[in-house]
Amino acid sequence: MPLPRDIPAYVSLLESCCAARNLHKIQQLHSQAIKMGISHNDFIRAKLVSCYASCAQMADASYIFSLSNRQSTFLYNTLIRGYAFVKDYNRSLATFRLMLASHKPIDCNTLPTVLRSVSGLSLLRVGLRVHAFVLVNGLGFDVGHCNGLVTMYAKCGDLGSARTVFGRMPERNLVSWSAMMGGCASHGVFEEVFELFYRMVDSGILPDGTIFTTLLTACTRGGLVKEGKEYFEMMRRRFGIRPSMEHYTCMVDLLGRAGQLEEAKELIETMEMEPDDVLWRAFWGSCRIHGVVDITGVEEDDDHESYKRIHGIALSSTEESSVPVAVLLEHIKEQGWMMEISEDLWYLHLLEQPLSHS
Repeated sequence: MPLPRDIPAYVSLLESCCAARNLHKIQQLHSQAIKMGISHNDFIRAKLVSCYASCAQMADASYIFSLSNRQSTFLYNTLIRGYAFVKDYNRSLATFRLMLASHKPIDCNTLPTVLRSVSGLSLLRVGLRVHAFVLVNGLGFDVGHCNGLVTMYAKCGDLGSARTVFGRMPERNLVSWSAMMGGCASHGVFEEVFELFYRMVDSGILPDGTIFTTLLTACTRGGLVKEGKEYFEMMRRRFGIRPSMEHYTCMVDLLGRAGQLEEAKELIETMEMEPDDVLWRAFWGSCRIHGVVDITGVEEDDDHESYKRIHGIALSSTEESSVPVAVLLEHIKEQGWMMEISEDLWYLHLLEQPLSHS
């Protein structure tokens, strides 16, 4: 199909690739735009910045932004959002400061992303200034901005201010309740999490999977096994929400910490999906805490599927996880597989030296 030569049609083609996050196609279109001599057009450049940012290619997005003759609020917002998306919160805030220094007006899409970056860095003093920007620009009762403020204050350790913002909101959506519940859960105020949930349901807003993840996480942290089981059943039976891997992991962690390892094992066996590494780490961590290393029954697994699973998890444990590598090592050792895997662990610096064959 021949490529369009008029700017609007080309921009439309870029938009469709941007929506699909098709980086390869975007790069092809960018190359063709250069060959056709239209890549310098402001509309083309603006859309290219947006395309690369949506694909997390922030170096390319920033470079094209620097070439733009017209660095609009839209372009600044795109970079701020793009950096926040890849969790480069410092650059996100630096771009916002540059935007203010360039005397560009902010719009309704600017500050929610800025608040997200502030939350990521837990910068309460900066968050207070951004809150002032929200009020000065007449956005103090906008749902999106209030949601961002609730999250920001909670993540910066000021739960009281989060409650104040939440309490003054003229209207609330599912994100509002989720933000407040998540803030209370992170601060260990578990009873308030449950109270907020029932208030939300009473207000006519139906929960989603994220809400139940927050509830189950609160139950896990508070050791509330009975409540956790109730919410897990409620999610499925009352609200028809199919449990995700995250929900199962919360339940396995909850049961395991409480020493109900057989029940946790039964839950894993009845899952409608294959357990992932995070779930197994949670389970084995609980086994280790309670002095149990053979509950998975790997000795009956002739094809060593459990070995393969542990092998993959151990090699992925270079990142910080909830279970020390020592837990996996002991489990592997119990099954007589230590020599098969120790060389790989040593290579990844998880062991100081390979184990001897003795």
